[in-house]
Amino acid sequence: MVDETELRHLRRCVELAAEALEAGDEPFGSVLVSGDGTVLAEDRNRTAGGDRTRHPEFELARWAAAHLTPAERAAATVFTSGEHCPMCAAAHGWVGLGRIVYASSSEQLTAWLDELGVPPSPVRPLPIREIVPGLEVEGPVPDLAEQVRELHRRRYRPS
Repeated sequence: MVDETELRHLRRCVELAAEALEAGDEPFGSVLVSGDGTVLAEDRNRTAGGDRTRHPEFELARWAAAHLTPAERAAATVFTSGEHCPMCAAAHGWVGLGRIVYASSSEQLTAWLDELGVPPSPVRPLPIREIVPGLEVEGPVPDLAEQVRELHRRRYRPS
């Protein structure tokens, strides 16, 4: 169950996703939080420049590998606006990060993009647990998922 502090981190992820959208990117944002609750790093999608690996979850995994001990990584939580794609889930697992909490699921995103007529991704949208078995994962969070859905609608059907 997601508590009020965790909801605050997830709301920040949605804010970062909105920042990404305003910068011409796909709306995704993530926050890395230490085991003691300190925000360590945050990022948003930066794929508009052509590098499709510039997902915030991947960037946070790389940051954690460079700045945290294995024990600190295992105690950390990644909060994110959308469930990790397979690339980001694998990076999370290889680096040894702890729990993941997401606002919207890959299943939801796939359905939303299909409704909007967006061509499917070249990478299958597998659930995190299929990539990193045994990892503690929580989500989606219904109220925030609707906000994320609206960001994707704005991305593909601007008013």
